Amino acid sequence: MVVEYIRYDLGQNSAEALIAAYAVASESLRAAPECLGYQLARCEEAPSSFILRIDWRSTEEHLQGFRKGPHFPAFLAAIRPFIGEIAEMRHYLPTQLEWTR
Repeated sequence: MVVEYIRYDLGQNSAEALIAAYAVASESLRAAPECLGYQLARCEEAPSSFILRIDWRSTEEHLQGFRKGPHFPAFLAAIRPFIGEIAEMRHYLPTQLEWTR
């Protein structure tokens, strides 16, 4: 598994618009077999900052499967207005250091 983090720093678009766009885009993520899960989090101290976490089977399945597959066009259409407000978009490999209560 690989984790993709996309960090948004909104300036032109509203937080409500981003949340609404991802409500639509998330349908494509749920339908895609390459996607294992996702979470959109809003920064409490800076409410115009968001982090989207997407769990993918692998980077290759994300880039070669999802992005070239049938679910990507609808996903991209929903989030296209926010692409210019992406501050970071990278894939990360989880380490063994994890704890949840």
